[in-house]
Order: sequence, then C-alpha cells, then structure tokens
Amino acid sequence: MFLGLDCSTQSLSALIIDAREGSILSEVSVNFENDLPHYQTSSGFVHGDLPGEVFSDPLMWVEALDLLLTRLVESGADLSAIEAISGSGQQHATVYLNDRFNSTLADLQSVSCLKDQLVSCLSRPLSPIWMDSSTAQECEEIASAIGGNDELCRRTGSTATQRFSGAQIRRFSKLSPEAWQDTAHVHLNSSFLACVLAGKSVDIDHGDGAGMNLMNLKSGDWDEEIVNITAEGLADKLPALKPSSTIAGNISPYFVEKYQFNPEAKVALWSGDNPCSLVGMGAASPGKMVISLGTSYTLFAAMDQPVTDPSGFGHVFGNPCGGFMSLICFSEGALALEKLRSELDITWNEFSDAAMSQEQSPIRSLLDKQFLNMKARGEWMGQSPDTIYVTGGASKNQGICQTIANIFDSNVQRMSTSSSAGLGASMRAAHATGDFSLDDLEKKFTVPDSESTISPNPETVTTYQNL
Repeated sequence: MFLGLDCSTQSLSALIIDAREGSILSEVSVNFENDLPHYQTSSGFVHGDLPGEVFSDPLMWVEALDLLLTRLVESGADLSAIEAISGSGQQHATVYLNDRFNSTLADLQSVSCLKDQLVSCLSRPLSPIWMDSSTAQECEEIASAIGGNDELCRRTGSTATQRFSGAQIRRFSKLSPEAWQDTAHVHLNSSFLACVLAGKSVDIDHGDGAGMNLMNLKSGDWDEEIVNITAEGLADKLPALKPSSTIAGNISPYFVEKYQFNPEAKVALWSGDNPCSLVGMGAASPGKMVISLGTSYTLFAAMDQPVTDPSGFGHVFGNPCGGFMSLICFSEGALALEKLRSELDITWNEFSDAAMSQEQSPIRSLLDKQFLNMKARGEWMGQSPDTIYVTGGASKNQGICQTIANIFDSNVQRMSTSSSAGLGASMRAAHATGDFSLDDLEKKFTVPDSESTISPNPETVTTYQNL
C-alpha cells in the first residue's frame, strides 16, 4: 500500500492505493476553511496588509496533517501497511525556517501535536503562496540584473513571474532583513511537508524546483547567478535539487508512535501539484494534453525538451518522471465560477444547464472568455490532441466540460478519479521504491471514465471558429 498526500490551496487530502491490485483503498480530506476555522482563511488563504499579498499559515498545513492522519485511522485504514509516502504541494508557496528546524524535526514527540512543536521554527509566520501578486518590482529587478526576461526564460523556463518563489524570496529579504538573517532554510510547501514526514530537512525535487525562477533547466541545478541576484545568502539557505524519484529516508518516529506507521516506510520527495497531476492523469509521456479545473485553471502536457513560450505567459517545469512539462496557469479559475454562481444565486446544476444552453448569459460569457483565452495562449505548446483529459473539482460539471469540447474541437474525457494530484503522488511513491514501473501503474490507475466522454457540438464549434 502507498500513500499520496495533496496539499492544495483549500485542503489537504490523502489517497491510499494498492499498487499490486490496482485499486484505490481510501480517500480522506481536511478542508482548511471548514475544519480549521481558527485560522480565519477564505478558501485556505488570507490577504496581507499590502496590495497583492496572499498568504497561508504553515502551521495550518501541519495541523491539517495531524487531523488527516487521525481521520484515516478512524476510517479503518491500516497505516502500518504503508510502504512509501509521497505528496503533492501547491506550487511556489515558500516556507521560511530558522536554525532550530532540523533539531526540532529530529526530536518530535508523539505526545504533542506538530503545530505546537514547529511554531518556534518559523522565521516568517506566514507563507506567500501562488496567488501572491505583490512582487512586480522584484520581478523587474531580477530580470534586469540577469539581462532581461528572455534570458531568464531561457535559463529557468519562465520570465520573472510575480507568483513564483524567486520574487517572493527577494521581497521578503528586502522588507524584513532581520527575519531574513534569521532564516536558515527556505523550503517550498511540498519540501516542507516532506521534511516533517521524514523528520529531517530534505531536498527539493526537479518538478517543483523548476517553478521557482531559480533552477537552470539545462543543468538541473540552481542557477548560481540568478540565486545570488535574488537575495544575499540565498545559496546557503536552499536545499539541494534532486530527481523526483529520490527516497528522502524512513518516516519519522513521530508518525510511527502516533499513527502506527511501519518504521521502515519510505518518504519519497514531494513534487508540485501540477507535476503530480501530470503523473496522475497518465500524461507523464508526451502525447496527452490535460486541463486541471481547480482553484486555478491549468493547461499542461509533457515534452521531451524544453520549449519556452515566446510571449512569456507559459512556463516550463520539470516532469517528475524525467524530461519536462509545459504549463499555462489561469488564476481566475473555479473561484471566479463560484463567485458568479453565488451572485446569481443558482445551483451548480442550474449553472451547468446555462453553460450548455445556446443562449448567451453571464455564465456563457465567463466560460467562453476563460477557455478561448486558454486555447489562444496554449498554441505555443504545439499540441492538437483528439482528446483532452480533465481533472479537478470543476471537471465534474457537465456544462464546463462541454464548453471545453466545443472551443477546442476535441473530445473531453474525465478520469476515473478527480484527485489526480493525490493519485499521482501515490503512484510516485510506489514508483520510487523501484518495485513498480510507471507504465504498469498508469495502466492500473489512470483509466478514463468509460461513460464520461463529451464530444464537441459541431454547430457550436463552427460558431467559435468564426469568432
């Protein structure tokens, strides 16, 4: 049995698979806003005092981890049978830790909760996440110092991006120099939680590391010049970069004593949510295009060699299974739909009916805008698939999927589980042990829902093509 965890913007979820039988055994989730209301988040985040600032609390993530594992045990899951664990984390969220972090991890006590033991390790109480857009000045400074955005994109796969880790780090080092001086380790959401599970500081994987504007795509290592430009002393605070299949070590005794994990259970490096979804959708090899319909919308596909977006809108990340992946992120995803649905005071079924109607409406206008823009922006990927695979919470909505089919003039197909990031994480855990091939895992788990295929409406396709 293998455990995949997914720390998204709004929740922490767990998915346990039997890799030998090809079955999903357990799925449990903790919703940050509903289950941990004392953090006073809206959809898992809070706004800062300055324009564009968006944060989450790392202590919320570890408190959710304790609660999630408690729920797994209460559901009857036998955690002693877990052979390996990996995870998926919301990309770009940075965690800042002082020099007490490693010693605290090594001495975690099962009689106390993670939150109370780790609170003293944070040099910055809140983590800027992927929604943070406060770093326009820092992006300009980094790009200018390296010779322009074209050069930065050539090296890292992306132009200087406000929501990426590099600019977040630079801003923190400028605005809070004393706290930056107190910072001994800079982690991502993904690597931070992997550290907690392993009971020691671990490396950052290539998949998530590529989303920092700091990793050189050619070398697979930190770009020394960009790192030094970003913030003084950053090179000494970053973990090493390693392949996503790396085993960080055995699970921490904390989890053995508290939740009865096998002490020999392995912790594989975590990766970002989009790289994990690539695996969970069976798209780790080139040839498939995926649209993830979560808090944000993302369009992505695997590629053998990095091809960057000449407009600077798209990104190149590391593929957890080797090679690279192209990606475009649209921040106004499901949250925009939820806001519109709430304003119209209608159910999701009514929303879906309006989306499939031929009559123009605010719902049709919003969906048309979202996916026409996605199609136009994605042309640099060079993908023309017969079928687009969809995942994420909004993939369950028939009207949204029909709109995608019509605009892209492609069949749309859901997978048998919408938890693609968590599934990808559990598959990565199994693959990292060396006992299972990725091809075998894909055949067992990345199975399209046989009744989910949505075909484009020819009349509507023609209408869109004539726009």
